[in-house]
Amino acid sequence: MTGDSQGVLYIVGTPIGNLEDLSARARKTLAMVDLVAAEDTRRTRGLLSSIGLNKTLTAYHAHNEARQTARLLGELKRGSSVALVSDAGTPLISDPGLKLVHAAIHGHIRVITVPGPSALIAALSISGLPTERFVFEGFLPRRAAARRAHLATLQAETRTMVFYEAVHRVEPMIAELNEAFGPERQAAIARELTKVHESLESGTLAELASRLGDSIPLKGEFVLVVAGAPAAESADGADVRRVFELLHAELPATTAAKLTAKLTGMSRNDVYRLTQTGVE
Repeated sequence: MTGDSQGVLYIVGTPIGNLEDLSARARKTLAMVDLVAAEDTRRTRGLLSSIGLNKTLTAYHAHNEARQTARLLGELKRGSSVALVSDAGTPLISDPGLKLVHAAIHGHIRVITVPGPSALIAALSISGLPTERFVFEGFLPRRAAARRAHLATLQAETRTMVFYEAVHRVEPMIAELNEAFGPERQAAIARELTKVHESLESGTLAELASRLGDSIPLKGEFVLVVAGAPAAESADGADVRRVFELLHAELPATTAAKLTAKLTGMSRNDVYRLTQTGVE
């Protein structure tokens, strides 16, 4: 137990592949807490075992988040210290934890970060693409129609974009990025970051598509980093038409035209003129 009347919630970053990336502070925190809430207790038990720890673990994942949040909040209020970890990397970044952090903050329980690895930042740092401003998109929707519609909303995005993707969906995703952003858009694919077979491939989206299954093995975990649209060209007529066409494939023409105007900054009348929708 901690010496305070209430416990402390620690958000602990863990390795994304290489166990040597676990910080000294993370080791100390994991050794000190009363309870470790883990996305996958088997995986976390292996990590703890590798540093000589045998801690009380409880599962905390997307399917039990609501129930476990109430339980962990009770533990914290009774004075227990809790470390939240994900399978790999920093909790809450495309992983569960928001409900617990939100509940702790509103319950006036101290929340402390113990920073660690993140595939998002690791990929950005080696991508060779601008990092001053970026947007993290995580995993795109699984349904093809929803993915295409979402990518259409990013067509005029000028910031570097970062995506996570499962190995079995990388090929269709690259094809959809190509369609949404054009084959000449610069991008990078980071695979198996910090692991033995780590690799980075960069080039245009068309070039990367041609290397999939060859110099880019379809194995492991993928992070895709895509250059943003050039600011001077973000509302170009051809781009406006592409945005409209992608949206119109899933939405009525009127709705697609309204969204196109919002996304590109072009007036609705000009969108109608460019796309020749005939919508009033």
